[in-house]
Amino acid sequence: MAMAQLPQDLIEEILSWLPVKSLMRFRCVSSTWNSLIFQAHFVKLNLQRSSRNTHVLLRCQINTVFEDMRDLPGIAPCSICSLPENPSSTVDNGCHQLDNRYLFIGSCNGLVCLINLVARGEFSEYWVWFCNLATRIMSEDSPHLCLRSCNYKLWWYQVKCGFGYDDRSDTYKVVLVLSNIKSQNREVRVHRLGDTHWRKVLTCPAFPISGEKCGQPVSGIVNWFAIRKLGFDYEWETVTVDQLVIFSYDLNKEIFKYLLMPNGLSQVPRGPELGVLKGCLCLSHVHRRTHFVVWLMREFGVENSWTQLLNVTLELLQAPLPCVILKLLCISENGDVLLLANYISSKFILYNKKDNRIVYTQDFNNQVPMSSHDYIQSLVLPYEN
Repeated sequence: MAMAQLPQDLIEEILSWLPVKSLMRFRCVSSTWNSLIFQAHFVKLNLQRSSRNTHVLLRCQINTVFEDMRDLPGIAPCSICSLPENPSSTVDNGCHQLDNRYLFIGSCNGLVCLINLVARGEFSEYWVWFCNLATRIMSEDSPHLCLRSCNYKLWWYQVKCGFGYDDRSDTYKVVLVLSNIKSQNREVRVHRLGDTHWRKVLTCPAFPISGEKCGQPVSGIVNWFAIRKLGFDYEWETVTVDQLVIFSYDLNKEIFKYLLMPNGLSQVPRGPELGVLKGCLCLSHVHRRTHFVVWLMREFGVENSWTQLLNVTLELLQAPLPCVILKLLCISENGDVLLLANYISSKFILYNKKDNRIVYTQDFNNQVPMSSHDYIQSLVLPYEN
């Protein structure tokens, strides 16, 4: 009775501060609450008030025990507080197994984007799916949600993908960067959540885009590691540090630009990889075959804001050459403790930056973390509201 006497705007104010898990339970309190929780204005209000940088989403490979089955993809939302305490069990307990036909594109504001690439003879089809892991709602298999792109001959194209949020149009967008090997041109095509088609937004000269297939979204801009060198015929050994750039596509303005590497990068890095750490673009690589280095762009787009976050010897991280595959998975709130993955030894590494020591190592279990992404639990629906 006391709750019924509270003004509706006060009830809405209180509920907007609650975590998604609680709100999903409270939907059964009344039909009014159930209707409120997925209203567009309430979804945005709750997202604005949600705690940031408390979770990461790990893209995983699930090792199967059957010889006739391939390893399956998975995604695991993990709390940054609990993940370093026992990474293997945290990943195992939270991992969502995916159909191996799906490619994980990225996560933004609680939405996860998947692409199903279907090859039909000489052509390929791109089918887009969106899901919200916190609410367990996924886009339905219907003509206006399960989309088919224009057809492209597979051997003519190299494809890079991206997913992010355009705050000006309040729209979630999927990006395909198509490099045509035959014409030596690059096309960018965009699909907006709720649309039934792909739009061609720009064409530019082709140049190599390296590393992960999926771009890293920061502040409405999707980023890929690239080489400022026209054409596809090149050898990595001949690339200079001045040719290394970050190819950035602006989801709102629908234009691209280059971002420069950190000033302190004196030579071409070994195994460079882009990521997002606490909302900031980061670059990790092996330096001079002796150190693992991580750079952080504190203010996106401001190249002078590159800061060296980590510079630790491979010997200390128990990752000797010639084979080194290290990835930074998450960092503690105070920035002193980092969780890394060593793929050669199949171990998690908890490293204390302040004391320059390894706190512990732990073997991977069935779920092998392949990449880490910023993640936030939200009520955002995987379709137009």
